[in-house]
Amino acid sequence: MIRVESLVGPERSQALPALAELRIRVFREWPYLYEGSLEYEQRYLEKFSAAEDSLIVVARDGAVIVGASTASPLVGHADAFAAPFEQRGMDRDRIFYFGESVLLPAYRGSGIGHAFFDHREQHARSLGTFDWLTFCAVVRPEEDERMPDDYRTLDGFWRKRGFEKMEGLTTDFSWKEPGSSHEVSHVMQFWGKRL
Repeated sequence: MIRVESLVGPERSQALPALAELRIRVFREWPYLYEGSLEYEQRYLEKFSAAEDSLIVVARDGAVIVGASTASPLVGHADAFAAPFEQRGMDRDRIFYFGESVLLPAYRGSGIGHAFFDHREQHARSLGTFDWLTFCAVVRPEEDERMPDDYRTLDGFWRKRGFEKMEGLTTDFSWKEPGSSHEVSHVMQFWGKRL
């Protein structure tokens, strides 16, 4: 039986090691092709977990964390994430950002992804100060030969959750891909939903 629960405050720290490993493992797959390191993950996640009102949602199979999802106010994120919204005249203080959702392949398609969205949206609503929910996803060209034949985008899933692509609202973020010796810049497309 899979149990999905929200972790806030000091209890978030208990999930950080598992979240770091999940991020490295899951984001190595298409479409992210992320060559992560535990050192980077620990720094990134320590900063994230220290942010006020941040949330980690975990999916446990028994005692083992098999998936996790994060969210926090946009104001606590890098300027590269907030700047596109401010250029559009949107107040970063009124935007709640959904971070990663990482889930081991054997557990996909069982409703856990929906639970991750439910928990994060409920948390944002409970804070009572946000007008928008947002997240971003990497943009890959359809002709990229690294794309697996059986790959399906998550666009339909996100639309069912009430999110729409925020046309023209993108940012760039760099990371190393498997086999690369340097970081590669990637376009990240924002999706949004009014609360």
